[in-house]
Amino acid sequence: MSDLLYHYIKQYVDFSEDEFKRFSESFNKVQFQKNDFALKEGNYCLFEGFVTSGCFKVYYLNEKGMEQTLYFAVEGWWITDIDSMINRVPSILNIQALENSEVLMVLKENKEHLYKTIPWVEKLFRIMNQRSSVALQRRILSLTGKTADRRYLEFLEKYPGLEQKITQQQVASYLGITHEFLSKIRKKMSLQK
Repeated sequence: MSDLLYHYIKQYVDFSEDEFKRFSESFNKVQFQKNDFALKEGNYCLFEGFVTSGCFKVYYLNEKGMEQTLYFAVEGWWITDIDSMINRVPSILNIQALENSEVLMVLKENKEHLYKTIPWVEKLFRIMNQRSSVALQRRILSLTGKTADRRYLEFLEKYPGLEQKITQQQVASYLGITHEFLSKIRKKMSLQK
């Protein structure tokens, strides 16, 4: 199915070619055009998706109706609303393509079937959940304990080249600042070079 998915999984678990074939057959390839939604607030999330090309923003609207971006999902990243999927509640998240994108999606019931039929799948998703928890913890610590300048530098390290593909407003939303303040940070950093 996807060499990218194969190599991603190979980092964490060992498997046979036959097992990978059975695993990958549970995924559907889905194409998204720029601005299409993989998930909209209020809907139930019934999938996990592995991004094979393109880019998504995962965000919610705060009480003022402003976008707050949790993360960007680029090639090799996963998209989902884990709260909605696990707890069967309407999503508060939106997952939107920022460019034409392709995702390998596995439905929750297919994932549950994989747990029962392929022994390493549960280990794989446990490792992925642990890595996701670490990333979430780091994101919270960054938002609550670091300056906007430092968060911007971390954004550039975490998402190399992404700033050229997205708007300044989207970067600011991820950093938790206004785009005007981001402009000041960028100007200050350019003067320091």
